[in-house]
Amino acid sequence: MLRLGRREFEPREPVVMAIVNRTPDSFYDRGATFRDEPALARVEQAVAEGAAIIDIGGVKAGPGEEVTAEEEARRTVGFVAEVRRRFPDVIISVDTWRAEVGEAVCEAGADLLNDAWGGVDPGLAEVAARYGVGLVCTHAGRAEPRTRPHRIEYDDVVADILDVTVGLAERAVALGVPRESVLIDPGHDFGKNTRHSLEATRRLGEMVATGWPVLVSLSNKDFVGETLDRPVKERVVGTLATTAVSAWLGAQVYRVHEVAETRQVLEMVASIAGHREPAVARRGLA
Repeated sequence: MLRLGRREFEPREPVVMAIVNRTPDSFYDRGATFRDEPALARVEQAVAEGAAIIDIGGVKAGPGEEVTAEEEARRTVGFVAEVRRRFPDVIISVDTWRAEVGEAVCEAGADLLNDAWGGVDPGLAEVAARYGVGLVCTHAGRAEPRTRPHRIEYDDVVADILDVTVGLAERAVALGVPRESVLIDPGHDFGKNTRHSLEATRRLGEMVATGWPVLVSLSNKDFVGETLDRPVKERVVGTLATTAVSAWLGAQVYRVHEVAETRQVLEMVASIAGHREPAVARRGLA
């Protein structure tokens, strides 16, 4: 059972996490939700389309202008509080690697801390434990935040992913984070080249076999773009194909830009796998 905020999810129940970037320079939407009004509209749309989790980020993942902890908090804390007020039942996640930002957003009502940089600040897990919120434990190849990989090598990338993410998850639980609120994430693109991310996808079942709920953040990423030789705005088809494979292999949470399309893919895979009844079944019966 996965428990986040006020919600509980069965082991095979897919969960959509919608991305809402509070940044002026995000790689995909180029700042479309930097201001409050469009960001709140995005939340409303995502919830209406079936997102259970809203993931709010105040710093883009890639290199760029420095964003201090104070500025990151300014972009996220008040917004978290407003989303909490308007959508009391939605699960609010914040994408941050900084303990001080984690503390501030938990005070404002966050339910989940999405640590995409692999525990670079060990204090973030301590914050999650203190507030009793969830934590995403990600493999980032031991990279520093906001850096791109350069000629990175692994003897076995999936073995490294398992070692890091399970280690972070076990540490979080030992600190007091509720076990049912801890997820592991292979960290596609983070500290990896395209072949590493493809292998992580192909062998995702090994992560699922650990028993920890698996979150995948695939949406329009560079490994999709390089695999198909497509620019950012033409990666949706590749993203959805990777989503389908990940769903078949047992991932549970999907961090995405396209909520409605992702939900259809997840429902179709679940029905093929026999975990979900068709919405309508009239063919050959009437």
